[in-house]
Amino acid sequence: MKYYFKTEQMSVGYQGKPLIQNIEIGLNKGEILTLIGPNGAGKSTILKSIAKQLKLIAGAVYLDKKELAQMSGTELSQRMAVVFTEKLKTELMTCEDVVATGRYPYTGHFGILSKEDYSIIEEAMELVHVTEIRNQDFTKISDGQRQRVMLARAICQEPEIIVLDEPTSFLDVKYKLEFLSVLQELRIKKGLTVIMSIHELELAERVSDRILCVNGKYVERFGKSEEIFKNGYIKSLFGIETGSFDEENGSMELEPAKGNADLFVIAGGGSGRSTYRKFQRERKVFITGILYENDLDFPVARALAAEVITARAFEPVDKVVLEQAKRAIDSCSQVICCRKQFGSLENANKELFEYAYKSGKVADCK
Repeated sequence: MKYYFKTEQMSVGYQGKPLIQNIEIGLNKGEILTLIGPNGAGKSTILKSIAKQLKLIAGAVYLDKKELAQMSGTELSQRMAVVFTEKLKTELMTCEDVVATGRYPYTGHFGILSKEDYSIIEEAMELVHVTEIRNQDFTKISDGQRQRVMLARAICQEPEIIVLDEPTSFLDVKYKLEFLSVLQELRIKKGLTVIMSIHELELAERVSDRILCVNGKYVERFGKSEEIFKNGYIKSLFGIETGSFDEENGSMELEPAKGNADLFVIAGGGSGRSTYRKFQRERKVFITGILYENDLDFPVARALAAEVITARAFEPVDKVVLEQAKRAIDSCSQVICCRKQFGSLENANKELFEYAYKSGKVADCK
């Protein structure tokens, strides 16, 4: 298959010594590739090698059938933009001055900006919401603002492909979401291809067309997000031994309390998650149910409860499951009900609550 961006038997490393070998990547124009893996796994090394900041140990990188090694610096800067975590060295430059440097690959030897250049600069600053700080000293702004200014600078280059190393590291939740939305908008409107590393796994899963998994010695997996985030693979890739990460829901939970359960939680529809996590913080052991396997509470319950009494989704609750839940209530000294009311299809949990109420064990969910 012919790809817009591809690598062939690419090996990367330092001083002639390979760190990760035989990296094979193929991307269509306008796709977003995210690199994930533990700290120090080699993600930045791969990105720097793609961007020609590090010399390849072996293999080749191609952009639209042309090898990057054969491109001049000017041609590469017009086709590829790079945003890395290293701080740009500036002296007496405003944020707008920094953004404007993204136009230099197009200005020739004299570096004179045209009206069209200024229009592109303005549009880029508006896209990432840095217009209001355009006249501030670049060295005096926050890390998050600096990251957005650097993205505006990269957008100014009007590249075909952009390479970013941990671009969301210094951004708060608002700007993380806006930043990734900008990338998606650019890929749709301008066919921008994106290659980046990112720590936030839930964001990587949502924004990526393809994901490259790096473990420090080699590339373990390369594929679509639905092929990567399943079957406990992330736990294996990151060596998670304490707590849990649920690939299906992007839910990360701390280690549950251990011991014999003395609390039973009736929840469902997302009503129990805050209580589950409260009990985890308080190191209280609990049982919960009856939860359908597709319930919003289920991923958190599975991670934190000593036992989860479950029912098959879209099926009536079996009497055997209901009796199992009643026996669990009998073994506990207190029942917490997180539901204010029960829907027409929740007769089993309504009966369970009435059973607990008659036993005098029901306490408020607080």
